[in-house]
Amino acid sequence: MFDHLPLIAQIGIFLASAAVIWIAGVKLSDATDILSVRFGLGQALGGMILLAIATNLPEVAITASAAWSGDLGVAVGNILGGIAIQTVVLAVLDLFGMGAEKVPLTYRAASLTLVIEGVLVIAVLIVAVMATQLPPSLIVARLTPDTILIALFWAGGIWLIGRANRGLPWHNASGGAPDTQKQPRGHSKEARSKAAGAAAKPILIFAVGAVATLVAGVTIEESGTALADKIGMSGVVFGATILAAATALPEVSTGLASTKMKDYQLAISDIFGGNAFLPVLFLLATLMSGKAVLPHAQATDIYLAALGILLTCIYIAGLIFRPGRRVAGMGIDSLAVLILYAVGIGGLFFVAQKAGGG
Repeated sequence: MFDHLPLIAQIGIFLASAAVIWIAGVKLSDATDILSVRFGLGQALGGMILLAIATNLPEVAITASAAWSGDLGVAVGNILGGIAIQTVVLAVLDLFGMGAEKVPLTYRAASLTLVIEGVLVIAVLIVAVMATQLPPSLIVARLTPDTILIALFWAGGIWLIGRANRGLPWHNASGGAPDTQKQPRGHSKEARSKAAGAAAKPILIFAVGAVATLVAGVTIEESGTALADKIGMSGVVFGATILAAATALPEVSTGLASTKMKDYQLAISDIFGGNAFLPVLFLLATLMSGKAVLPHAQATDIYLAALGILLTCIYIAGLIFRPGRRVAGMGIDSLAVLILYAVGIGGLFFVAQKAGGG
């Protein structure tokens, strides 16, 4: 679509699309929170599913556009690379969102429910990695067993999280640790809902935000692909870094809003919830392309999945061990995530070069 445009125009379209995703994504996330409270969804199954889909509309649009055009490298790289970089968003929230707090994000947010959410992210990623070893011919009616299994794992995990939100058989029924945030998770949603006024306004914002995000998601994928080709950058590296970072901008803004209101558990839950949903988009990519996507995964895709698992494991450990000291303005878990992500992306260039026969 944008291949014939000069480089400066491609950059301009990409940046403009990123700006629309940022603004519309933030409004969409706020409207989703308000509507989930207004319609009594809250932390229930319907609320979590609505939030997961709404906050990942840029990735939905990018995956659909890439799958439709047959550019599965960008689709797979955006999904798996998106998980890694959205996990890094937690380090950004730890560094800039804790304000006057003297302890890290995971200390204040520690909860068994969040641990379950992190385990769900790992579970769906492991299924995705296993699926890369299946034969490409294993597809019937545009469906593959691996994508169906990922969707079932996600749905089952969301159901378990919903059960955990209603209470766990521990000394603290909420699954929370002592000395965490004072108000229950999701209290910031209640506050935004009360301040929003009539229900018609958030419904309109949701609709406009969804359309704007979907359109911008398509244009950012198309312009990004053309831009990557022009500067000689591989699709998987571009999808895992620049494109994934652009689509993660709304998570940064909404996460900072949650931490500002001291809803630390919600900030982590939104990231884990979005990451668990992203591999479900492989089902969409398979349906639209008519091809078994994961069996065609490259070494770079498996590498990115492993990086996402590693970063998630670090934060799960942080939620359990609750480091109380801040190092360089953040928890030791966040510092480890930043370092490992930087090293991992550096290694990705070598993996991509090797996979390309370089």
